[in-house]
Amino acid sequence: MRRIVLFFLLILLITKITVLISGCANIVPPMGGPRDSLPPLLVKVTPPDSSKGFDTRTITFTFDEFIDQPQDIFRNLIISPTPTIFPVIESKLRTLTVKIKDTLEPNTTYYYNFGDAIKDINEGNVLRNFSYIFTTGNTLDTLQLGGKVVLAETGGIDSTLTVILHRSGEDSAVLKDRPRYITKLDGQGNFLFRYLPTGIYYVYALKDESGTRRYSDKALFAFADSSVEIKPGSSPVTLYAFIENEAPPAGPTINFAGNRGTGTRPDDRRLRFTTNLSGNTQDLLNDFSLNFEAPLRNIDTTKLQLSTDSAFISAPASWQIDSSQKKITLKTDWKENTLYNLILDKDFAEDSAGRKLFKTDTLYFTTKKLADYGSLKVSFINIDLSENPVLQLSQNGQVVKTFPLSINEIYQALFTPGEYELSILFDKNKNGKWDPGQFFGARRQPELVRPLNKKINIRANWDNEFEIRL
Repeated sequence: MRRIVLFFLLILLITKITVLISGCANIVPPMGGPRDSLPPLLVKVTPPDSSKGFDTRTITFTFDEFIDQPQDIFRNLIISPTPTIFPVIESKLRTLTVKIKDTLEPNTTYYYNFGDAIKDINEGNVLRNFSYIFTTGNTLDTLQLGGKVVLAETGGIDSTLTVILHRSGEDSAVLKDRPRYITKLDGQGNFLFRYLPTGIYYVYALKDESGTRRYSDKALFAFADSSVEIKPGSSPVTLYAFIENEAPPAGPTINFAGNRGTGTRPDDRRLRFTTNLSGNTQDLLNDFSLNFEAPLRNIDTTKLQLSTDSAFISAPASWQIDSSQKKITLKTDWKENTLYNLILDKDFAEDSAGRKLFKTDTLYFTTKKLADYGSLKVSFINIDLSENPVLQLSQNGQVVKTFPLSINEIYQALFTPGEYELSILFDKNKNGKWDPGQFFGARRQPELVRPLNKKINIRANWDNEFEIRL
């Protein structure tokens, strides 16, 4: 009997332990709190912000959480006036230290903007546009200068541009001198200089990928027509950015009509080229072109024969070659919905690597139908024709068609269907295209383009009419 009791007690004990173990296994650990989405918060700075009579060499910022090493500090941190020697920036735990290495000017207000350099170490939350000011004098400068930078060719915005102030009005200042003040654009292309003293300055904007804050002849640049006086209530400044034209590279001489000229003997590689056909179909509104991988050095246009239909009926054609010697263009009056044949004799061309066709080749393609196009009529209300306006139609940021306006409307019987953005070019020299400015010597501003902020959708086989009020 005693053994039976002990047996039941053992079974009960085992059951209780099993239940406890099972219960422990099902316990769900407590969930963490919400993800930290707040940037570091400044709790103390020594010397205090907006200090006067500043005479120390170290600034210490203490935050409420651990911070990461400053990100891309040379691009993010903007110091005005610009220093000759950049400070040393260090971070440790919750502290950021700025060690000033430059000689501070007397009676001068300094402005430090850290941009997006400061973030917490755990979640990477950025403390945006964190700033600090001090003055070595008794009074903080409080004047401002604002404005906007617009891309002259499109009327759009490039928020990566940097705006600078120079004391000197000499053209060479943007090449060799360090600007006095620097600021960046916001997402709408606006800029604001803060904590400025009174004075006369010259305003520029530039693409500063190298970080030198100096002019580059292959980058966007803008300049104000005249100097700007910094004073209470200074008027905003609008700058129009452009890239100056580069001289086209000189290419080799092309010998037409079969003159081979001199050069190395062709090897056994085939002449490589592409066409501008889309799906083996030719647009009635565009020219046909052959595009070559290497510049041509010999070409005989008489060995290019254009014909129509399966009977190979000869068709009139003229050929042009561009300045790069890598593209030749066929000009003719296309017939709609017609089969065309282009015979390329094996000796019609030779490129700079000596490559030719292995054998005579023929390209076949068909032109579009008239029904593939729509007509286009655009009428304007309140347009000033004295400013030589040119209507521009663009797709994907590229101008695809222009119409100089001598009256307040345009009409095209055939136009390629699609969605287009509209803008107006104010064509000062009446050449029908946008022209950049010239800074050095001439100080000529670029021609301006005004986006109409309107899209039109042109449908095929349809009379598309639009009215635009300016």
